[in-house]
Amino acid sequence: MYPSRFIQNRPLRSFLLMVAVALLAACDGGEVAAPQDAAPAVGVITVEPQLVMVTSELSGRLEPWRIAEVRAQVSGIVQSRDFVEGRDVKAGDKLFQIDPSPYLASMHQAESALAVARANLLKAKAQYDRFAALGKVKAVSELDEITAQATFKQAEAEVAAAQAGVEAARINLEYATVRAPISGRVGRSLVTEGALVGEGEATHLTTIQQIEPIYASFTQTVADALKLRSSYANKTLDLTGDNVIPVRLILEDGSRYPHEGRLLFGELNVEPGTGLINFRAEMPNPERMLLPGMYVRVVVEQARYPDGFLIPQQAITRSENGDTLLLVGPDNVVGVRAVTIAGSRDNDWIVTEGLEAGEQVMVDGFFKAQPGAKVNPVAAKGSFSEQPPSANNQPLIAKDQQANDQQAGD
Repeated sequence: MYPSRFIQNRPLRSFLLMVAVALLAACDGGEVAAPQDAAPAVGVITVEPQLVMVTSELSGRLEPWRIAEVRAQVSGIVQSRDFVEGRDVKAGDKLFQIDPSPYLASMHQAESALAVARANLLKAKAQYDRFAALGKVKAVSELDEITAQATFKQAEAEVAAAQAGVEAARINLEYATVRAPISGRVGRSLVTEGALVGEGEATHLTTIQQIEPIYASFTQTVADALKLRSSYANKTLDLTGDNVIPVRLILEDGSRYPHEGRLLFGELNVEPGTGLINFRAEMPNPERMLLPGMYVRVVVEQARYPDGFLIPQQAITRSENGDTLLLVGPDNVVGVRAVTIAGSRDNDWIVTEGLEAGEQVMVDGFFKAQPGAKVNPVAAKGSFSEQPPSANNQPLIAKDQQANDQQAGD
């Protein structure tokens, strides 16, 4: 309690009473009421058209452009290996030498048989010409003339057979020198000097692989492949001018391969067990960085939208009546705009119609203002968590991540 001398002081008591009243008033209504007509702040983004590409990331494996298993086509003892393992060779380069002695002798024998056949042909022709002349004056019987003609024709056939024998012997002699059938990188030698090869089977000697360019084989689900083909047929997707579908690679260490390839084809049949379609792409490999058998992630560019808008998915309301979003006009009044969605990329919708460059799309604060209300637009930052009412955000072209994971597991 206050001392009696303060309470009895009337001016001071009046002052204290006024202070108490002010304190009570502050307790009852301490906050100053904000003006009722203040515009709520909403988050917006200013949209600009850009080149939007739709891609699919799929599991793939690299395969050589060409591969040749070099095998012995004749039997014999390997005399020499005439290449360096792991080096590049050109078509026609000598790889192995098989003992040519037996095949050289066979060719000489065939050439001798050809000489005998030609001599017999000369004799048979002379006899036939003589009998033909005598037959005209009826000096020989018709049977003798026919016999001479048959002997001549038989001699001609024997010459042709002997020539074929010489050619066969020459081919076998050439096969004794094993040459590279294609240009590429030769692998390790599977035989050594002194080995007997080609005895009863075509012995595998080495392998040559051509890896510039190189193939990337991968699979895609039937649904996505049909959707892609339908889009091409309807010409709803804007691809590159030469109608080439670009392909890029992500290597096993996560790095991106610097060169861009192109999609070659997709097979017509579907694998019954997985429901996937096999595709093949051609990739340049000038540095020989890509090797056959490597696993890669194949990024296939499926579509291009040269003037597309990337809009956060929460900014668009999807319904049976169409797709709409909220715009903040120049007078800061909220309006509704119908848009056309071509697909999705990551967490954004790809809008191809309904927007103009420089317009402000509302991406946050949907419950603070309704269409027709005046708002205070603020540039949105970071991620957006608030969803527009009655949003039905189902992607039209989803990335193939689940299919890829299942494919990789298979």
